[in-house]
Amino acid sequence: MENLPEQKKTKSGFKKFLFILLLFLLVGFGSYGYWKYYYVFGEGVKSGYLNFAVKKGNIFKTYEGKLIQEGFGSVKTGGIASNQFEFSIEDDSIFRQLELNSGKYFDLQYKEYHGVLPWRGNTVYVVDKIINMK
Repeated sequence: MENLPEQKKTKSGFKKFLFILLLFLLVGFGSYGYWKYYYVFGEGVKSGYLNFAVKKGNIFKTYEGKLIQEGFGSVKTGGIASNQFEFSIEDDSIFRQLELNSGKYFDLQYKEYHGVLPWRGNTVYVVDKIINMK
């Protein structure tokens, strides 16, 4: 009869360990998910001529755009290409303004994330504000 209380303590100790381990894993994966997909890694402004603004996607229709920046950058040794900034657009009203003014010079404020969410867009750069249009 004296062995029964010891077995119960061992069993409840194992359950407590599993609960703490599960809680630790849940907090760890939750923190990683937040850092990867929702934590704003960087913010800034890019300027250039708007090449295009489109709405596309198979399941999630997202707004995408491309800005052609002035100057040239090197793609490979010996080759040159224009500086392009591909981005996703957060808001419908921002997309409408960009869509109607393709080819104009824009200053766009953006946020940079570590990862891409299919309903947010196809890039880690998400434009959230138009600062200036010329």
